Amino acid sequence: MNMNLEGGNMIEMGGDELLEAQSHIWNHIFNFINSMALKCAIQLGIPDAIHSHGPNPMPLSLLLSSLQLHPNKSQFIYRLMRLLTHSGFFILQEEGYMLTNSSRLLLKDNPYAVSPFLFCILEPTFMEPWQFLSTWLHCDDQRTPFETVHGMSFWEYIRNKHKYGDIFNASMASDTMLVVSLLFEKHKGSFEGVRSLVDVGGGTGTMAKAIAKAFPQIECSVLDRPQVVADLKADIPNFKYVEGDMFNAIPPADALVLKWILHDWSDEECVKILKKCKEAITSNGKKGKVMVIDLVVFNTKNKDSIETQLFYDMLMMTMASGKEREEKEWEQLIKESGFSAYKIFPILGLRSLIEIYP
Repeated sequence: MNMNLEGGNMIEMGGDELLEAQSHIWNHIFNFINSMALKCAIQLGIPDAIHSHGPNPMPLSLLLSSLQLHPNKSQFIYRLMRLLTHSGFFILQEEGYMLTNSSRLLLKDNPYAVSPFLFCILEPTFMEPWQFLSTWLHCDDQRTPFETVHGMSFWEYIRNKHKYGDIFNASMASDTMLVVSLLFEKHKGSFEGVRSLVDVGGGTGTMAKAIAKAFPQIECSVLDRPQVVADLKADIPNFKYVEGDMFNAIPPADALVLKWILHDWSDEECVKILKKCKEAITSNGKKGKVMVIDLVVFNTKNKDSIETQLFYDMLMMTMASGKEREEKEWEQLIKESGFSAYKIFPILGLRSLIEIYP
C-alpha cells in the first residue's frame, strides 16, 4: 500500500503495518479508559465485594446483588468486568470472578492500599493541567502547567484547599506503609547504629512512626511546615513533630529520610536541600547519612516499569517543578551538594533507596 503525503513525500506501508500503527495509536488514546474503569470499580466496591464472598469465584449474579445498582444499570457491569479482567485486575474462573494481586492492593482494609493514590492522581482538579500541556510549552511561562491553570503551585493549592490536601496526604500515607514494610524486610540493616532520625518533609508522620515503633532506641522526628504538623499530636515516646522548613534548617540527626521529596524539586532546589541535609548529619561532630527513597530512571530492565518511571517524570513536570533522575543526574546533585559518596539499592520496585554519605 502506498501513502501519498503532502510535500511530495511518499511512504510505503503495507496494510498490516498500517493497521498495527493505527491500533498502537488507539491504545494510547484510550489508555484513560482503563484508569477510569478501575476508579469506577473501586468506587462501586467491587474488589471488596469479591473479597467478602470468600475463596470461591463470585458469580456475576451475586456480584450484581451486592453492589445495589440501579436495576437499569446492572447489565453494564459485565462489560466493565470484561475490560478489567483483560487488564489483569480480576480473574474469570468457573463463571465467577476472583481477585488478583493487583486488586488485593485495592481493598479498603489493606494497609498497603493503592486506591488513595489512584483517587489523588485521577482527581479531576489534578487532571485538568494535562489538557493545557501543549499551550504551556508554547508560552514563556516559568510556572508549572498546574500553576498556569490554577493560579498557584500544587503545594499552595493543597495547603489552601483542605479537601485536596487530605486526598494527597492519604495517598502518601498508604504508599509509605508499603515502602516501610519492604524497607524493613529487605534493608533493615540501614537502621543499625542509628540513634536519631529525621523524616524530612514527612507529612503526617507515617514513616517516622513506623520506624519509631520498630526501633524504640531511635529518637524519630518529622520535619514539615507548621500548617502540616502544628495540630498533630505525638503518641509514641520516641517520636515527635518539628515545625520548620527544609530549605532553611534541618535538625541534627544520625540519619535523615527523604521519601519522595527530591523528585518534587528542581536541581537547584535539591542542592539547597541536600546541603542542609549535610549540615544536619555532620553538625554534631559525627558523620551520619541521608536515606533518599526515589526513582532512579532506567535502573530496571522491565519495560513496563520503565514506562511507569517515565510517566512519573511527566507528572513531576506538569504538577510540580521537579523531575525523575537517572543515576548520572543523581550523582551530579550529590557531588554539587558536597557529599563524597553514595550507594544505590534497587530494592523498592520502581524506586530505589539511595544512601548518601558526607
